[in-house]
Amino acid sequence: MPVPGPLPEPGCTLAFEAGGVKLLLCNAGGEYYVVENRCPHAMVRLGDGTLQGTVLECAVHGGQLDVRSGMPVRPPIRRSVATYPVRSADMGLEVGLPGLR
Repeated sequence: MPVPGPLPEPGCTLAFEAGGVKLLLCNAGGEYYVVENRCPHAMVRLGDGTLQGTVLECAVHGGQLDVRSGMPVRPPIRRSVATYPVRSADMGLEVGLPGLR
């Protein structure tokens, strides 16, 4: 699925929806990663948080996760968040969602 533009600057994120899934595109120093836009602890949008390097911090309780793997870095987040593959495409970026083209 194509990622809507414009693409975020380094250290910024872009929330969007594709195939009924709420996603968050993260620009971690020029590398792009896509995670589900839902904190696995507080069930709020991760897009309201801050991105420093590859670590995304939830705005509600300060839990952190690594956008490369979705794994928690700091409590209260204890479960990983879903991640999705991203690749360069002719007109920008594409994200891979299971069962969708």
